Amino acid sequence: MEKVLKFGHKKLYIDGQLVEASNGKTFDVICPADEQATATIAWATKEDTQRALIAAQKGFETWSVMPLETRLNWIDKLRSKIIENSDFLRESIMYEMGKTWEGSEEDLTSIVNSLKYYSDEIQLRKDIPIEDKEGSHEHKMVSQPLGVAVAFLAYNFPLLNLGFKLGPALASGSSIILKPSEFSPLSAYIIGELCAEINFPKGVVNVICGDLKDVGIPLCESKIPRLITMIGSTETAQKLIVQSARTSIKRYSMECGGNAPFIVMDDADLESAINLGAALKTDNTGQICVAPNRFYVHESNIDKFIEGLANKFGNTKIGFGRENKPDMGPLANKASVKKVLGIVKEAVNQGGELIYGGKAIEGDGFYFEPTLIRMKNNDAEILQQEIFGPVAIVVPFKTKEQVIELANNTDAGLASYVFSENRETLNYFAEKLEFGEVQLNGVKYDIYLPHGGVKNSGIGVDCSTYALDDYLIKKRVSLALNT
Repeated sequence: MEKVLKFGHKKLYIDGQLVEASNGKTFDVICPADEQATATIAWATKEDTQRALIAAQKGFETWSVMPLETRLNWIDKLRSKIIENSDFLRESIMYEMGKTWEGSEEDLTSIVNSLKYYSDEIQLRKDIPIEDKEGSHEHKMVSQPLGVAVAFLAYNFPLLNLGFKLGPALASGSSIILKPSEFSPLSAYIIGELCAEINFPKGVVNVICGDLKDVGIPLCESKIPRLITMIGSTETAQKLIVQSARTSIKRYSMECGGNAPFIVMDDADLESAINLGAALKTDNTGQICVAPNRFYVHESNIDKFIEGLANKFGNTKIGFGRENKPDMGPLANKASVKKVLGIVKEAVNQGGELIYGGKAIEGDGFYFEPTLIRMKNNDAEILQQEIFGPVAIVVPFKTKEQVIELANNTDAGLASYVFSENRETLNYFAEKLEFGEVQLNGVKYDIYLPHGGVKNSGIGVDCSTYALDDYLIKKRVSLALNT
């Protein structure tokens, strides 16, 4: 008897049409909560990838010259369709990622807000006059749509990541090819379905997923894309840049891995620090690029901090399902469990003391205990590795000068966190920390706030008006006077 899949079968979305892969191949989407297939998707071939590239180029040619009001009406129509299907999209994320129902709301809200924010933002863009020092010319800087963007998406926030790319691309007048992760492609394919339902202009949005050799490399090596944008690991970003630069010069906007320090000073509000630290490690099962890996706690506070964090972890409800209301779900896949387990073992081998958790949970699904490790050796190699799981490594320090050196001792530079009640101390860390974001005594993210890293954590930004610049050409126009 054939098993009934909860979400059935989903097709590629190319050139305004829902289509099967040219060779008929499909791919199972596995729910990490029970390791069972929840849907199948059409698995793209090289031929399908080329069709998507050509469609995106043609789509750009019509979308880029469409009157802005008409373009914004189409974006609003898609946004309304997404809102209309909110529950369905949130359920798809829950089943493809093992995400909690509450956690899925951030994904849905992010794509909805992105489409609205960039529709508003593009209307504020005006030609910028440039003064001519000699009075012989009139100059202005104008913005025009860039072209075809290719977006490689990480699995951890399927619709949030998609929304961060789709919003600025559509508002700018660029077209886009969305390549979701094979671990969470379902919600992206559903976005393709919604585009098809409203007859969104052909070729402007395309959704495909497939093997690296058939999809990833051909997308990069094509001369059609003008922008390669990505959310994922630093290693993946390096490969994409190498592959895409072989044939043409392209723009890049890439949010890569992080290794966030979480600094708790001697005068910190410990309750706030413990609450936020625990939340950042258990929300989305720690699979967040900005989640702290290294908890640097002043030696006067470390015992209380560890006790508080261990209590929070001990009270974390682990599970799956809308009705069960768990605090934390499973990791995304078996490889993630293996990686996190390896990190825990390596930390202990390098002198860490296992305080709480430390192992995968037996039974179906890719569950892992929230884990707390006290590390006495602040030079341990494991502190250089992004965890991407519910593991907190706590390290003591004595002075702010010492902890700055420890915190900055990483090739990553995405997010950082500091807790102190002293404004001068906070200003010191804001200046000295080598990270794209410095969060002081709390955390906030929103579509209007820039999100980006330094060093090996990326190029460009997601969110805010600055992200829109990646999808626009800046052109100087100069008119000679008295001619």
